[in-house]
Amino acid sequence: MLKQFRPRTLKVPLVRWNSVLPSRTPDASDASATKCYEGLYKPPDRATWMEALTERNRQLAQGKVLDSYSFLTPKTTAVGEKTRGDSFSYTLLPFKDDKWLCDSYINAFGRLRVGTLFQDLDSLAGKIAHSHCSPAEPMNVTASVDRIYMVKHVDEMFKFNFVLAGSVTWTGTSSMEISVKGYAFEGEYPSEIVEANLPKENVFLTANFTFVARNPETHKSFPINRLLPVSEQEWLEYRRAESHNSQKKLRAKSESLEHTCPTSEESKLIHSMWSASKEYGDSKALTHGSTSLSFMKDSEMSSTLIMQPQFRNRHSYMIFGGYLMRQTFELAYCASAAFAKAPPRFVSLDSVAFKSPVPVGSVLYMRAQVVYTEHIHDPSETSESHNSDSFARAFELAPANSFSPNKESFLSSPGTLIQVKVNTSVKSLDHETHKESGSFIYSFFVPRDVEGDETPGYCSVIPKTYSEMMEYVEGRRRAYDTARYVRQIS
Repeated sequence: MLKQFRPRTLKVPLVRWNSVLPSRTPDASDASATKCYEGLYKPPDRATWMEALTERNRQLAQGKVLDSYSFLTPKTTAVGEKTRGDSFSYTLLPFKDDKWLCDSYINAFGRLRVGTLFQDLDSLAGKIAHSHCSPAEPMNVTASVDRIYMVKHVDEMFKFNFVLAGSVTWTGTSSMEISVKGYAFEGEYPSEIVEANLPKENVFLTANFTFVARNPETHKSFPINRLLPVSEQEWLEYRRAESHNSQKKLRAKSESLEHTCPTSEESKLIHSMWSASKEYGDSKALTHGSTSLSFMKDSEMSSTLIMQPQFRNRHSYMIFGGYLMRQTFELAYCASAAFAKAPPRFVSLDSVAFKSPVPVGSVLYMRAQVVYTEHIHDPSETSESHNSDSFARAFELAPANSFSPNKESFLSSPGTLIQVKVNTSVKSLDHETHKESGSFIYSFFVPRDVEGDETPGYCSVIPKTYSEMMEYVEGRRRAYDTARYVRQIS
């Protein structure tokens, strides 16, 4: 006799926000932040893709271009003042308390799958931007990600409950900087989630975004509420952000090799690398002493995706920035893992400017390549032990980063910092030309002593062409920039 089969009820994990899901304001968040969030909530201001597509086609027939389905008018152009507390928002990710939520964010090696967290970070930043601009409703879009940095590792994520929290920290006329931090709690959350109750020692991640506001009717910049700092600490952070934004463009030009020649020190490095690379011919896999060597050209990986409406932003016609960050991260992770032959740990995402929006229905092209490596040595290692071959001796310049005595830091053990650059471009199906969308620079750390590996060591990338050597030198400059940032927040 056959037993009656009863289908199991699937328990969908819940991402908790500081507003109740059924009554969420129309700010909101962009498309599904993570897999576990899909299908949980249908925001009242969002349209189905068929509704948005039908409306756009109707507007095009009248000679109009529709940028947003939900935000057709800014409602008001009045500019006022708001405090950081007015825009403060948070997201709870109780991995310790909810094993199925944890399962949705975990990677193959039992660690945090950082790409999924990127979607939550950008979605939360969008919510913060909307709160600051209200009661006006301009089109807020992610202009850039200034940096995402892992302050300390949380490898055993199932032992922690996370809080992602942030607010607007600086405003210009139509732009705003949003700072988001990740907090890890081994026990219960604070009784009340406010900025003052989130301890600095619990911070495991920092992220800074720049959003710009646009008028949906005129497609021009839209003036936003001014930020009013109300404490000494808020004023200090406001001035820091103000200084950073004023210097950002200037620094980008002065530090780019497109505008400035290599220094005498860098020129010497280029010549040393060129001399050393001739020794190895075209072999693909090389090992010298404790260092595994690979040519830069052999580290390249690429991916092509068509942009589907399930990952559109709140305006319905463009792709959510957090989704783009997730996809580029996954490709960078693959390139880093294949290069190191071991699972890497995410350390940093450098400054990224979104140069062109990515429309739903377009094709996204991604190309990842390891452009820079740097060895972190244990102080007990002798210089002879890690400069045992001619290629290692070609790198006589001091590394940007150094061994850290802080046991919670990634750099508290010897290993290799790997920098991966992901170039993206977008192409509409009805056009032949590609538009550059942005370059994403990810840094990973691979420990020298990999569990289960009897021959631990370091890995190095070898540039051969002049163009590759320029990429390497730029990567080294970025490594110094990251090291300066770490010193600032320490």
